[in-house]
Amino acid sequence: MSDIVSLFGGHAGTVWQILREHGPLTEFELLSSTNFSEPQLYTAIGWLAREDKIRKENNTFLLGKTNLVSHIGKDAGKIWRTLEIWGEVDVQSLARLSRIVEQDVFSAVGWLAREGKVDGLVRNIDEKKILFWLK
Repeated sequence: MSDIVSLFGGHAGTVWQILREHGPLTEFELLSSTNFSEPQLYTAIGWLAREDKIRKENNTFLLGKTNLVSHIGKDAGKIWRTLEIWGEVDVQSLARLSRIVEQDVFSAVGWLAREGKVDGLVRNIDEKKILFWLK
């Protein structure tokens, strides 16, 4: 089993460090700088949003007081409720059941992981082969 708190926290640390060193970056630039897949990047963004450390302005991410709470926080609530009802759920099913696009599922799960509310089994994050459940 993968420790998603350590995994997602590590991704968040990498994104934070890249933004600290390079300043504001687009999603493409962050993906290039980190060599992350989109799921890895968006779990990190969700984590950093929960820590109130990342903003998005004009399709650019930068460090600072977050403006993502209303979006990611709301999605995190939907994911939490879905997991409460269904138990162990994969990414594709979470997206379908909560009516959230997969990219936003990853941000919401990153948020919940930072709160210590979700656990999971990561078989292959790049292929989105992950199961999540509530702690």
